[in-house]
Amino acid sequence: MVHAYTQDVPIDLPTYERILAEIGPEPLAGSLVHLCVRRPDGGLRYIDVWESVEACAAAFDERIHPAVDTVLAADRPGEPTVTPLEVLHMSGAAVDAGR
Repeated sequence: MVHAYTQDVPIDLPTYERILAEIGPEPLAGSLVHLCVRRPDGGLRYIDVWESVEACAAAFDERIHPAVDTVLAADRPGEPTVTPLEVLHMSGAAVDAGR
Protein backbone atom coordinates (compact mmCIF):
# COMPACT_ATOMS: atom_id res chain seq x y z
CA MET A 1 0.00 0.00 0.00
CA VAL A 2 1.34 3.45 -0.93
CA HIS A 3 2.73 5.50 1.96
CA ALA A 4 2.76 9.31 1.60
CA TYR A 5 3.55 12.12 4.02
CA THR A 6 4.93 15.58 4.54
CA GLN A 7 7.72 16.45 6.94
CA ASP A 8 8.86 19.95 7.94
CA VAL A 9 12.57 20.07 8.69
CA PRO A 10 14.47 22.94 10.36
CA ILE A 11 17.44 22.90 8.00
CA ASP A 12 18.64 25.11 5.16
CA LEU A 13 19.33 24.17 1.53
CA PRO A 14 23.12 23.74 1.93
CA THR A 15 22.55 21.29 4.80
CA TYR A 16 19.97 19.40 2.73
CA GLU A 17 22.45 19.20 -0.16
CA ARG A 18 25.13 17.76 2.19
CA ILE A 19 22.64 15.11 3.36
CA LEU A 20 21.86 14.22 -0.27
CA ALA A 21 25.58 13.85 -0.99
CA GLU A 22 25.90 11.46 1.97
CA ILE A 23 22.90 9.41 0.79
CA GLY A 24 24.57 9.09 -2.61
CA PRO A 25 23.27 8.97 -6.17
CA GLU A 26 21.75 5.47 -6.05
CA PRO A 27 17.93 5.73 -5.97
CA LEU A 28 16.28 4.78 -2.69
CA ALA A 29 14.48 1.46 -3.10
CA GLY A 30 10.73 1.97 -2.89
CA SER A 31 10.76 5.76 -3.25
CA LEU A 32 8.22 6.91 -5.82
CA VAL A 33 8.41 10.69 -5.31
CA HIS A 34 10.51 12.99 -3.14
CA LEU A 35 9.98 16.75 -3.28
CA CYS A 36 11.86 19.28 -1.19
CA VAL A 37 10.26 22.74 -1.08
CA ARG A 38 11.06 25.90 0.87
CA ARG A 39 8.62 26.91 3.59
CA PRO A 40 7.78 30.60 4.13
CA ASP A 41 9.74 30.56 7.43
CA GLY A 42 12.91 29.46 5.59
CA GLY A 43 12.86 25.80 6.63
CA LEU A 44 12.23 22.96 4.23
CA ARG A 45 9.26 20.66 3.68
CA TYR A 46 9.59 17.18 2.25
CA ILE A 47 6.70 15.60 0.37
CA ASP A 48 7.32 11.88 -0.05
CA VAL A 49 5.52 8.96 -1.64
CA TRP A 50 6.78 5.42 -1.07
CA GLU A 51 5.68 2.03 -2.34
CA SER A 52 4.99 1.00 1.26
CA VAL A 53 5.60 1.84 4.90
CA GLU A 54 8.14 -1.00 4.99
CA ALA A 55 10.15 0.36 2.04
CA CYS A 56 10.20 3.80 3.68
CA ALA A 57 11.35 2.39 7.03
CA ALA A 58 14.11 0.35 5.38
CA ALA A 59 15.41 3.39 3.48
CA PHE A 60 15.48 5.46 6.68
CA ASP A 61 17.28 2.69 8.61
CA GLU A 62 19.80 1.86 5.89
CA ARG A 63 20.58 5.19 4.19
CA ILE A 64 18.67 8.29 5.31
CA HIS A 65 19.28 8.27 9.07
CA PRO A 66 23.00 7.39 8.70
CA ALA A 67 23.40 10.31 6.27
CA VAL A 68 21.52 12.74 8.52
CA ASP A 69 23.54 11.59 11.55
CA THR A 70 26.81 12.13 9.66
CA VAL A 71 25.90 15.64 8.51
CA LEU A 72 24.19 16.92 11.65
CA ALA A 73 26.21 14.92 14.22
CA ALA A 74 25.44 16.28 17.70
CA ASP A 75 23.33 19.14 16.31
CA ARG A 76 20.50 16.85 15.20
CA PRO A 77 17.28 18.39 16.57
CA GLY A 78 15.39 15.08 16.71
CA GLU A 79 12.99 13.43 14.33
CA PRO A 80 10.65 15.85 12.52
CA THR A 81 6.91 15.28 12.77
CA VAL A 82 5.50 13.20 9.93
CA THR A 83 2.07 14.25 8.66
CA PRO A 84 0.47 11.35 6.77
CA LEU A 85 -1.30 12.02 3.49
CA GLU A 86 -4.25 9.98 2.24
CA VAL A 87 -3.48 9.15 -1.38
CA LEU A 88 -6.66 9.07 -3.44
CA HIS A 89 -5.06 8.97 -6.89
CA MET A 90 -1.58 8.88 -8.43
CA SER A 91 -0.48 9.46 -11.98
CA GLY A 92 2.62 10.58 -13.82
CA ALA A 93 5.47 9.15 -15.85
CA ALA A 94 7.00 7.10 -13.00
CA VAL A 95 3.64 5.74 -11.89
CA ASP A 96 2.43 5.02 -15.43
CA ALA A 97 5.68 3.21 -16.29
CA GLY A 98 4.98 0.71 -13.51
CA ARG A 99 1.59 -0.29 -14.88
